[in-house]
Amino acid sequence: MIQTSGQTFASLTNEIVSFTDASLIPLLFALAFIFFLVGMVRFFFSQSDENREKGRQFAVWGLVGLIALFCIWGVVNLFVSALK
Repeated sequence: MIQTSGQTFASLTNEIVSFTDASLIPLLFALAFIFFLVGMVRFFFSQSDENREKGRQFAVWGLVGLIALFCIWGVVNLFVSALK
């Protein structure tokens, strides 16, 4: 059976969206959360001021990453639900 290019493109897009939603997004959330946790551990358990500052930076960037991911994920899901 011959498929038209519209059906192939639609199935490819559906596969990319499902892969991103099922695998890539949770991985990015996990990495941002790990950055946050590592920063908090370094901040609270380090003795030197330099390591505490690095820990604070890790925690802040992990938190920024989590907030950015939540915002982007929400906007993308809004667009996907509007197009269905």
